[in-house]
Amino acid sequence: MTEATLALSGTQKVAVVLMSMDQGAAASVMKQFSEAEAEEIASEIIKLRRVESKVADEVMNEYHDLTVKGGWSSRGGKDFASSLLEASFGAERAGNLMNRVASNMAGKAFEFLDSVEHGQVITLLDGELPQTIALVLAHMRPEHASPVLAGLDVGLRTEVAQCIGTMGTAIPEAVRVVADTLKLRAGAVSSVGESVETVGGVQPLVEIINRSDVSTERALLEQLDEIDPELAEEVRSRMLTFADIVKLERRDVQQVLRGIDTGVLAIAMKGSTEAVIEVIKTNLSERNREILEDEAKLLGPVRASQVEEARAEVVRAIRDLEAKGSITVQRGDEDEYVY
Repeated sequence: MTEATLALSGTQKVAVVLMSMDQGAAASVMKQFSEAEAEEIASEIIKLRRVESKVADEVMNEYHDLTVKGGWSSRGGKDFASSLLEASFGAERAGNLMNRVASNMAGKAFEFLDSVEHGQVITLLDGELPQTIALVLAHMRPEHASPVLAGLDVGLRTEVAQCIGTMGTAIPEAVRVVADTLKLRAGAVSSVGESVETVGGVQPLVEIINRSDVSTERALLEQLDEIDPELAEEVRSRMLTFADIVKLERRDVQQVLRGIDTGVLAIAMKGSTEAVIEVIKTNLSERNREILEDEAKLLGPVRASQVEEARAEVVRAIRDLEAKGSITVQRGDEDEYVY
């Protein structure tokens, strides 16, 4: 057995086997794994891309129940991983899995920043071009990137947001150079991994803005309107709103409401549509519904900013649960539920 084969982990060998099989057969095998296991395997398929025939043959020989046919070359990469997951779990679940795989792979380049306070991250990025700052923020966890974006000077913040929203695929080597430079500045000692999957575009920008405070969100979108109205409109169309709670399944609504104080809900419901109010009330326990109604009756005039902040708290709860995979949110281009 060659050194290349001996160096493969168990998960990598599973990836090689699946890459070597007909997609239908590979999908049948993939279905036997849990989603967490499938994520790991898909990640390895993306990183392996192609495997030498000799290595693939040696791996296949470890599986006595499979027949080896020589001369073929295994294929991998993002497209193959995506197709395999879709055939195994269906389009919607496969999309969620691929998003988590891409996010996990992308975040590794800058994961050392997770433990750095956002003010220090801003200092580390001082003097960098908007494109470079955008590259870094697009790779960071949205909840950590959001206060960094909010802390930038107004003009720079808008440029960075535009760069994130219009970002294409960056060269992995460029990502590594930026990450290594920041690590040196931060005094980090670990090296960047070999595999880097770049994440950029409108969706990362939306996720960052969704975690911002109301004033930052409003100001940023107004500024984007001035320099790139098309991008601003696309961001708005993808952003979650308080009214999107009607798009959740009942069990997901209940999970969201469990973490929200009834006082906050009462304020958030001010001026809401009947559909939103009905969804909230019908998914509360009888006791909490009574408390909510009492809170609503006691409320006098409420400032619009208070209503926006209360609704933002509900939106953040929805986003956090969605990010954890606990709930599913219907998007604008997907079929919506009718109530």
